[in-house]
Amino acid sequence: MIIDAHSHVHDPVEAHVGLLDEAGVDRAVLFATRPHPERAGDLTSLRREMAILDEAIGGRAGTAEGYRGAWRELDAALAARPERFIGFLSVPLDLEPEQIATTVEREVVGRGLHGIGELTPPPGRAGMIEPVLQAAADHGQLPVVVHGFAPTTADDLRTLSVLADRYPTVPLVVSQLGGLNWMEAIELVRDTPNMYLELSTANIVFAVRLAIKEPFSCSSSSGCCLKPACIHPPLR
Repeated sequence: MIIDAHSHVHDPVEAHVGLLDEAGVDRAVLFATRPHPERAGDLTSLRREMAILDEAIGGRAGTAEGYRGAWRELDAALAARPERFIGFLSVPLDLEPEQIATTVEREVVGRGLHGIGELTPPPGRAGMIEPVLQAAADHGQLPVVVHGFAPTTADDLRTLSVLADRYPTVPLVVSQLGGLNWMEAIELVRDTPNMYLELSTANIVFAVRLAIKEPFSCSSSSGCCLKPACIHPPLR
């Protein structure tokens, strides 16, 4: 089975399924999204959608209604094609830890979703995801996916590695191959057994080759993790 480990709700859903069919992909991990650049019909509308995207990946939380709207779209896509999509849900990071725990229990576990993500903490503040990791650990090792491209920084990637060590039962997935910091991301994943990379938006083949090869030649003093970095962890 071939699984696309990083995909967002696309409008219309059947167009998304058609792209999966064309690429020979069996299933896709599906995240909610507030921006919809595929809806843009001209440059002005594309700029509007990309501004929403810039706000989202910069960790600037949208309105509660914006989140609820994105969640409703995700629900509709999962209901329309449950055999093709594997649902993950992002949660607002600006909530109190108790609220984050409640949200994960109610909106992720309670709705039968398979993981949490894609999380987008503000640059330099990757530590904000710790309450999410705690909630994921409390609910049976739910995988957690974190945005890895800009504006995520190299320091953020190092913070994620520290947090992964702190919650060793939680698979922590860094998306987009760590962006421009891909070499450091590969090293961190190599040396952190429960940290993974996925390859969406990888921009050079050489980076992909190393991401696949390097974890099998782990130099960590604690021993090699022996895991492929290019695939997500097992899904519930």
